[in-house]
Amino acid sequence: MQQLFLVIVKVIMGSISENCLGWAARDTSGFLSPYKFNRRDTGPDDVSLTITHCGICYADVAWAKNIPRNTIYPVVPGHEIVGIVKAVGSNVRRFKVGDHVGVGPYVNSCKTCEHCKIREEVHCDAETTHTFNSVDEDGTITRGGYSSYIVVQEGYVFKIPDNYSLISAAPLLCAGITVYAPMMRHKMNEPGKSLGVIGLGGLGHLAVKFGKAFGLHITIFSTSNSKKDEALNLLGADKFIISSDMQQMESSARSLDFIIDTASGDHPFDPYMALLKPRGVLVLVGFPSEVKFNPMSLLAGSRAISGSVAGGTKDMQEMLDFCATNNIHPEVEVIPIQYVNEALERMENRDVKYRFVIDIMNSLK
Repeated sequence: MQQLFLVIVKVIMGSISENCLGWAARDTSGFLSPYKFNRRDTGPDDVSLTITHCGICYADVAWAKNIPRNTIYPVVPGHEIVGIVKAVGSNVRRFKVGDHVGVGPYVNSCKTCEHCKIREEVHCDAETTHTFNSVDEDGTITRGGYSSYIVVQEGYVFKIPDNYSLISAAPLLCAGITVYAPMMRHKMNEPGKSLGVIGLGGLGHLAVKFGKAFGLHITIFSTSNSKKDEALNLLGADKFIISSDMQQMESSARSLDFIIDTASGDHPFDPYMALLKPRGVLVLVGFPSEVKFNPMSLLAGSRAISGSVAGGTKDMQEMLDFCATNNIHPEVEVIPIQYVNEALERMENRDVKYRFVIDIMNSLK
């Protein structure tokens, strides 16, 4: 209450920085429209950046429509943020005005727990502060990247390599790190290993691109044969399987070292577990409503199932540098902010190849 009181006093006294223009949802319809609000002043440990682009994630839809039932309206979505540094605090050493930078799904954490100390802040014991729809340590509500600029503590800002496109960098800050972090954790970067990818969307197509860069043999699983050509020819997968075709599935039994499951729709798990070699690992990064499998799917072959969400700041910077070095770029559709409601609807209908990116700088006026 004391923190909230101080924020109210600052607003009344006019000590918070100039108005920020964004787009916000005001109710459970999830419809977004222009919205003016205040960002905090740039503190000694802060980086202030002009936002040039922001990727669209399903989380934007979820919180705009209050699907998790904890939305604080008005909510300004967006946590795949890239832009150009316009000011830095007196204690900031890693960034300077003009640098290209990014901000991902969280903007603060406790900094003192065992996870934060090893830069795995996503597992912070006190819970990370999300980039939007969270209460920050000063009592303010965080607002995301569907806006003209943002102020973030230095430790949660990432350097975009100079030779890498800001447009390409945006989807990496959530979709990219969500698949990259578990791939590294489970040592999927060993050339010659085999990887199955379930679902060919924003996350799935990046898992394929990372896998190809690591030298893996890639099999894509899909419910639609319409994606076969793009899977094999655009993304360079080695094999394409219709998951409802039991003959195709059974012919690939015990053939995969790893599977990354990006599907959020409900689906059976036992048929996929049967495709893993002994000691194989299935990593779940999608959000089906439930996960059910026969215990023998794990016990036979000593297989494992693992979960993952986003990654720490160490993983994030490593991934951005890896993509720049290896010329890995997401497949994107760039849109103006005025098209955002249509884009969110299209994303719900899986009508995007493979990630929307909002051109904030040239359309948010």
